[in-house]
Amino acid sequence: MSQRFRKDPMENQVAPQLETMNLAQVRASRPHVALVPFGATEPHNLHLPYGTDTFQVINIAQRLADEAQTKGAKIVVLPAIPYGTETNLAGFPLAINLQPSTLTTIIRDLAVSLAASGIRKIVLLNGHGGNDFKPVLRELYGQLDAHLFLINWYQVIADVYCEIFDEADDHAGEMETSLALACFPEWIARAADGQLAADDGRKQPCQFEAVNRGWVQLSRPWHLLTTNSGAGNPHRATAEKGHKLLDLLVQRLAPFLVELSASRIDHQFPYQATHSPGASTPGD
Repeated sequence: MSQRFRKDPMENQVAPQLETMNLAQVRASRPHVALVPFGATEPHNLHLPYGTDTFQVINIAQRLADEAQTKGAKIVVLPAIPYGTETNLAGFPLAINLQPSTLTTIIRDLAVSLAASGIRKIVLLNGHGGNDFKPVLRELYGQLDAHLFLINWYQVIADVYCEIFDEADDHAGEMETSLALACFPEWIARAADGQLAADDGRKQPCQFEAVNRGWVQLSRPWHLLTTNSGAGNPHRATAEKGHKLLDLLVQRLAPFLVELSASRIDHQFPYQATHSPGASTPGD
């Protein structure tokens, strides 16, 4: 995958990837922020690999961290978690599932480990729609010597989605395929005529109109909702659209990482002080 591994994570102001660093580099880097990517292992129609969510979130994480580091942020990118909640894709082979309670435990343990190393600002960068992490943040609030932040990258561009893409994307559609074309085109399956080896991502409507309109929710069984797990037409995807998406994510999220890295943890963090702040921890 492009830009996944680097010989020296400290060269040219490239944000460190923990998995490629050695102990001397870790000791010298002294990061203030940890960026933790979460992906999944699941089918994505017939044309995208099972690791799509993970490959995408690794690319996004590194681009965000690289840009933030050039602006002075002190950040480390952790190895991606390649599994997520897949209970509603159990009808497809090798959709590897971690229960929400398991993911909560993983996040808690990661946060405790990071805090023990002095990193108290942790950003969960989620690339899988089946991972519902907001309840995790609520459950762990006040239990950790660290502050958790959540980014669902696919929600960041919702307000301008229609300016970039033509088709709605629920799973393996135009947006995800465009991002794959921009990041790992060599792993996209094509038919003999060069077209994507994918169906049109048509979704079966529910028999209840209230569900179709979004008034009532359920955990959708993907083997009944779709034909080959794709939910959204991918055939108008282009690498150019994927690069536009990446650029927009960097534009919107890298400044947050810079601000977070420079911020001080005090009694009102992360909100602005309304009076003279109390004791703060330098470098936190």
